[in-house]
Amino acid sequence: MVRKILHLDLDAFFCAVEAQENPALRGKPFAVGGKPDERGVVASCSYEARKFGIRSAMPMARAVRVCPELIIISARHGKYGEISRKVMAKLHDLTPLVEQISIDEAFLDVTLLPEDAESIARRLQATIRDDLDLPCSLGVANNKLVAKIANNIGKEGARARGIEGPPNAIMVVPPGQEAAFLAPLAVTELWGVGPKTAERLRELGIRTIGDLAARSDAELIRRFGKHGADLALRSKGIDDGPIETERETKSVSRETTYTQDVSDEETLKRTLRSLGDSVGRTLRKHELAGTTVTIKLRWADFTTLTRQVTLPHPTDLDGEIWAAAEALFKANWPPDKRVRLIGVGVSGFESGPRQLGLWDAPAEEEDRRLQKTLDVLRERFGKDALRRASDLMDEE
Repeated sequence: MVRKILHLDLDAFFCAVEAQENPALRGKPFAVGGKPDERGVVASCSYEARKFGIRSAMPMARAVRVCPELIIISARHGKYGEISRKVMAKLHDLTPLVEQISIDEAFLDVTLLPEDAESIARRLQATIRDDLDLPCSLGVANNKLVAKIANNIGKEGARARGIEGPPNAIMVVPPGQEAAFLAPLAVTELWGVGPKTAERLRELGIRTIGDLAARSDAELIRRFGKHGADLALRSKGIDDGPIETERETKSVSRETTYTQDVSDEETLKRTLRSLGDSVGRTLRKHELAGTTVTIKLRWADFTTLTRQVTLPHPTDLDGEIWAAAEALFKANWPPDKRVRLIGVGVSGFESGPRQLGLWDAPAEEEDRRLQKTLDVLRERFGKDALRRASDLMDEE
């Protein structure tokens, strides 16, 4: 049976939600993100803002320079999450085979539905538009790889035709036409072709996916190893990847960017501890425990350093996360060096919280009970309901 796979992407999702809440924003250049004087970045921008060259991940200060009339909206992730869940519910009404990739993106397998894939895509697009007042674009193919690329190309085609607002595109690649569809596209459209691989391919005279498909599998494997075998298949539009209805969490991390570079050791440590506490609460909430603690430091010149340590046992305890993070910080932060961003993460998970053994210290068991009590209180009264006295020093 030929598979029918859809890739759905909500067009400028954050901006679409904000325009729902405030119709006065419609037709105006606006961006969702951080403040320009606090090193904020653009999380999403309206199509009117895009005419000025504004894009996601652009520093907000730069966005304001290129478009002085830009309206800046602070992100409301709770609201976006609420609307995203409504969208995903519509997808699950259609099929149980839904793989959510991000807050505004998902794959669907609709193979068992009787309609043709294009009709299903158009019906779904209309449902999301009519019921939720949100624009979306879809790619349709017999596998995830080609459906995703088809969506990208469909949206680019809408822009090329002069459509100024949401593209609302639907691009269909009929079964058997995968290789022909991909052939003229830039090789960077393929999964697994990042800047370094693209440069190596250019050195070999490979610029399009068709150029790549014309090379023998043996050559690609010789030059790129196992990755070469994957490239050979993808260049021909072959992808047997299933829809993954459950995605395993690989890591939990938190980071913060300072409004001004910080070189004070105690301030940096307090931030590190607060981030570690947040990671610990998330781990306990999802019943995860990890063995690897990582810190991330970005200096004033944007150079970024990451360091990690592996613990002898998995943990979800704030104190153990903090102790590991502090040791990494002391070993890698040159005194007085200015820091732009700092972060903490935990990975290397084992399912379920750590189980205490016969010889574990009673103090550790008490620590666990205390932290669970604090988690309950913060969940009920807010994360700032209980705070360390040292955290208040920054507010003096």
